[in-house]
Amino acid sequence: MLFCYCLIAIEMILSQIKKMSKTFKIIAKLEGYSLLILLLFAMPMKYIFGQEIFVRVIGMTHGMLFIAYIFSAIYLKIEENWNALKTTQIVLASVIPFGTFYIEKKYF
Repeated sequence: MLFCYCLIAIEMILSQIKKMSKTFKIIAKLEGYSLLILLLFAMPMKYIFGQEIFVRVIGMTHGMLFIAYIFSAIYLKIEENWNALKTTQIVLASVIPFGTFYIEKKYF
């Protein structure tokens, strides 16, 4: 009986990790898109046309997605027991344009 409860608990944990992996994929894509929008749209609007509002709004959104990406990566590192190299690559990819897209395709 105890064995059955253990199996159910393990199945629930694995299900939660799979959900978190899917969530991480979504966060990675959104973070990547927000960085590109920030660099290719908002920054030119600020420095060429003097419209700072785009940097404020898109920058805030990107910042929240960046934090969610880092926290999600740390959570998955702990839950899935990633090695240091994989974790470092995933975290550093968040500051390189197109990096999160590469990581999402490579690892997920």
